Amino acid sequence: MSEKHTYWSVKLDWLSILQILKLESINQIPEFKREKAIKKVTKTYDIDTLMEMDPIELDKLVVHELRELMRKELNNIKARKKERLEQRSKFVPFKNGGVFKINPRDFKDLDIDPENADPEEILKQIAKKLMKDDDDDSDDDKKKYKEDTTGYYI
Repeated sequence: MSEKHTYWSVKLDWLSILQILKLESINQIPEFKREKAIKKVTKTYDIDTLMEMDPIELDKLVVHELRELMRKELNNIKARKKERLEQRSKFVPFKNGGVFKINPRDFKDLDIDPENADPEEILKQIAKKLMKDDDDDSDDDKKKYKEDTTGYYI
């Protein structure tokens, strides 16, 4: 890169560029693509104009060029982040912890005697109701964790 390119590129705030692109590290942008984006902006605009621009405007110009150059990589990064969020949202109640929403309408048909209600019995019925949808897999020995069978958690 020539010295003329570096005069205005010193004003770039790479942290804000990373935030705009929703990236976590500067290493996610290859060096040659950074240089290519700076060269392209230099060809498009006059160096004197670039020197007079605000750093925020320069950041936006470079972000636009980097988006064009990195379209495929950015889509892959977004897909991986979305996949991680989906994996985090999947859980099985009572296994390895977890919080789930209880719909009171699901429990309207429970056989609970209000006068002689035993809390243990109520918890057993609730657990039975929640676990009836859960399929019983035969590969329990292959699991990485040990299921807690000492109580009921709601």
